Amino acid sequence: MPGLIVTSREGVTREVQGEVGLSVMEVIRENGFDELAALCGGSCSCATCHVHVAPEWLARLPALGSDEDDLLDSSSDRDAFSRLACQLPMTEALDGLGVTIAAED
Repeated sequence: MPGLIVTSREGVTREVQGEVGLSVMEVIRENGFDELAALCGGSCSCATCHVHVAPEWLARLPALGSDEDDLLDSSSDRDAFSRLACQLPMTEALDGLGVTIAAED
C-alpha cells in the first residue's frame, strides 16, 4: 500500500497507508483526520477536502479540472499548491505524497 504524509491544521504530521483506488480524501478520512470535512463525499461539489500538496509532487498529479478550479476559487486559503483531495486518486506512483489540510473556510 502506498504511503501518504498528512499534516493536520495543527501542524501534526503522520504517515498513513492508503489503498490503491481510493481517493486521497478517503485515505485521509479513513486514517482519523476528521478535520477534513469532505461534506460532498467526493463528488467535487464543495471544497471541504482542500489540501496543499507538497510542491515537489504537484507536477505528478492529474491535471486540475475546471470544476475543481472553480471550487478552489471559493477558498480564502487557496495557493499554487491547492487541490481537492477527492480529485486525487491514490496510486502506487503517489507513494510518499505529502499534503497539508487547508485552513477551514
